[in-house]
Amino acid sequence: MLCPLRSLLLGLSLAGATAPALALEPFVASYQAYNEGKLAGSASMKVAPRTGSQWQIDLDVKGTRGFARLAGLNIEQSTVFDASDNQFRPLSQATARRALLMGKSMVGTYDWTNRTAQWRGDIKKERRAPLSLQTGDMSALLMNLAVIRDAAPGRELNYRVVDNGRIRDYQYVVSSEPEIVSVEDLSYSALRVSRANGGNDETIFWVADGVPTPVRILQRENGQDGVDLRLVEYQGVP
Repeated sequence: MLCPLRSLLLGLSLAGATAPALALEPFVASYQAYNEGKLAGSASMKVAPRTGSQWQIDLDVKGTRGFARLAGLNIEQSTVFDASDNQFRPLSQATARRALLMGKSMVGTYDWTNRTAQWRGDIKKERRAPLSLQTGDMSALLMNLAVIRDAAPGRELNYRVVDNGRIRDYQYVVSSEPEIVSVEDLSYSALRVSRANGGNDETIFWVADGVPTPVRILQRENGQDGVDLRLVEYQGVP
């Protein structure tokens, strides 16, 4: 059964107390996609088990006709990963960007035996060389699950992301108190998880108790709102 956010409000903590980490569970989530404050499309995020301890997370963002030229609003991403000992270890990653009259796709493989990751496809030549892997490395898409797992009031989060032929360090700071966030006519309590080392490029997550996916994901550049995903409902998958 689809669970609109209205029904989730009853289970959200307004005090912002630290809650036990959510066990990884399958779900399908639906988002409204905004660009520069205007409704511009929709998005879905899905997490599903595969074989053994393997899982897959998919994100599909679709812009409306007027926003079809924006690659950030027309993108499909997927990561197959191993989930064990409360860690998310990527095994493969794929990205497909759709834009007006063109498209790009790339695929990456994480070889944990040899501790290397490498990408092929529509990717710059300098990003095709093997990259060295370290314990704890993730894909960018897995950060959506990591912040749910790790966020607690006042906590600092550090992630090393190996994705699309690049290695980047992400530092986040979790707000000490929850704040009221609105989605359409709904209000709920959520912790803000803000990037501390992004410079002019930042991503902000909002995390609410009991919800297995961020209730809002906002990308900002030079202080201006860009792509903004706002959760409207999610469905647990048996």
